[in-house]
Order: sequence, then C-alpha cells, then structure tokens
Amino acid sequence: MDVEKLRKCRRMDLNSNIVVKRIDNGEHELITINVFDISKSGMGFHCPKILEMDAVYDSHIMIWTKEVIHVLLRIVRIEKLETEYEYGAIFMGLSEVDAFRIEVWDAMEQAAGKC
Repeated sequence: MDVEKLRKCRRMDLNSNIVVKRIDNGEHELITINVFDISKSGMGFHCPKILEMDAVYDSHIMIWTKEVIHVLLRIVRIEKLETEYEYGAIFMGLSEVDAFRIEVWDAMEQAAGKC
C-alpha cells in the first residue's frame, strides 16, 4: 500500500516535541513524542510508549514559530520499530488558523527549495 497516495495533503518534517493525554477513557498520562512528519491533515511521530489504534489523544504541538497548537489526534497507523513505535495520526478539530500556519510553513519550505 502506497501511504503517500492515501494522504490528503503532502507531508513535511518538523522536529518538535508534544505532550499528549488520552481523552476517550479518562487516562491523563502525559507522554512526550517526537514529530517527524506533519501536514494540515495529520502527522507522523515516534514514541517509546504503546498507544492504541483509533484512540483519541489531546495534544499540544510546539511548531517552528514556537507557538503551541492544541488539537485532538486519532491514531490511524502503528509500526513497531527497534526501540520505539512509529505512529500516524489524523488531526481532529484543527482550527483554520492553525491549518493555515502549516500551509504557510510549507510554502516557505517550497520557496527555499527544501521540498
């Protein structure tokens, strides 16, 4: 299966950390993850903890402008790596303003020839 063809939006890299907490079952454990791929529709990240498929997590993502975006993540892909897990998640409830911030960053990266 070609994941790139399934994506609604082109993805881009962003080195950042976020803290998430599970909201659909009341668990509030904070987990730090490393984002490696982000678009206005979702993101990919690495995490040492096991998260559940289709679970919804409350998250705060620090973006390249040092602003924090609050969004809900739904886990849609899980892959076990050697020392951690790789996840794919879609954004649920991303505001138009935050989606625009991601689009602006993408345009700047393209103009700089990094895409």
